Amino acid sequence: MTTSELLKRVLARPGGGFSLVVVALLILLALAAPWLPLPQPNAIAPMQRFQNPSLLHWLGTDQLGRDLLSRSIYGARIALGIAASVIALSLTIGVALGILAALSPKIIDQALQALFDVVRSFPTLILALALVAVFGPGLGNIVLLVSVVFIPMFGRVARAQTIALRNSPFLEAEKVLGAQRWRILLHHVVPNIIGPIFVLASMNIPVVITIEAGMSFLGLGVKPPLASWGSLLNDGYTYLDQSMWPTLISGGALILATLGFSLLGEALRDAIDPKLRVER
Repeated sequence: MTTSELLKRVLARPGGGFSLVVVALLILLALAAPWLPLPQPNAIAPMQRFQNPSLLHWLGTDQLGRDLLSRSIYGARIALGIAASVIALSLTIGVALGILAALSPKIIDQALQALFDVVRSFPTLILALALVAVFGPGLGNIVLLVSVVFIPMFGRVARAQTIALRNSPFLEAEKVLGAQRWRILLHHVVPNIIGPIFVLASMNIPVVITIEAGMSFLGLGVKPPLASWGSLLNDGYTYLDQSMWPTLISGGALILATLGFSLLGEALRDAIDPKLRVER
């Protein structure tokens, strides 16, 4: 399936066009934030605190007079950066462990499955919060520790896909022709299992975003003065009696990002999976 065909099928799904626009807009704003004509996100102006939206501050200001539009866009950089890093790291390690489990002797397979079960037995958010509370907040720790939570998910899918594929005739033909194992893995196994895994990854991006926002809301995530949707939501909740704008803007950004990535993941799933796709 070519990229243009995939794009057409995504656009044909309910909510596909909306999700593409939302995700593309969030990514473009996050990438272009340093070059946009915005006030500095951490610039304090006490005399301008809790201003309503105006031509000077399009979305108003917070309790320290900081521009909410600027902080929301820089919060998108934090949210999407952490989500991309977590998904990339957990996907890479999870796929490697899943393929290893599928192609290894039974004792290794069972050991890896038991490890996956132990990690997945804990609720995702609770485990992430516990790990960050033990090892401390910070961007690096958040990425590493939240990645641990998602590795079993990708590992199980990669294992199941590899088991379904390992006895395929074309793989047997490659072995008969003397192809080395690493070549079979990289050129035949990985390309044939990566589609469902990418769909799973896209559907879990909003989960990572909400986990990061939840930890920042509780003070266990991104450290001030960096802007995070979770810390913005916390500030808005604290000063809700003085201004509703910080809460509305940070909550709206989280809802929009979650909705956009969730709908995109579902559209990709329907477009890629032949059992779910309805040809038009």
